[in-house]
Amino acid sequence: MLKKKKKEDIDNPEEINEMHTDNGQDVIPETEVTESLPTPAELLKEELSAANDKYLRLYAEFDNFRRRTIKEREDARKMEGKELVVALLPVLDDFERALKAMEKATDVAPVKEGVTLVQHKLKNILTQKGLKEMASIGNAFDPDLQEAITNIPAPSDDMKGKVIDEMEKGYFLNDKVVRFAKVIVGA
Repeated sequence: MLKKKKKEDIDNPEEINEMHTDNGQDVIPETEVTESLPTPAELLKEELSAANDKYLRLYAEFDNFRRRTIKEREDARKMEGKELVVALLPVLDDFERALKAMEKATDVAPVKEGVTLVQHKLKNILTQKGLKEMASIGNAFDPDLQEAITNIPAPSDDMKGKVIDEMEKGYFLNDKVVRFAKVIVGA
């Protein structure tokens, strides 16, 4: 078919001129039009590069998100005790005033009363933050809550296996043990 067309084109040079010029405009032969269209391989390469670019941008965005959340967590950890520290600052101020008062005091009773008031203030603040004292004396020894320092002979038979004395108080913070009580148990 192409051979026939070429022969006809050679026989009719007027038609060739008409193909190249149609009302003063050049007409592109069909073979050139098909060559300018992208091949399937080129289309796939373009799709691959677009997908790769999209992947890289998404990966970079995720990496930035990860770094930002790590930084926010570190900042939150650094500041997580801020509320408690701010609440304890008045107690610190009271202790400083008590030290100044002790330097000038001649009578011990008012100083003792001032220190007792500061202790109550400190206990109230810590109680508001969720700290609770552990009751140990007279209760049965519980190794999950208490640490036995020593055993002594029990003063009575009913005190055997029970806490006789407490060396250090134990504390709960929001119903979790934060410090075990150090106790002396009757044997």
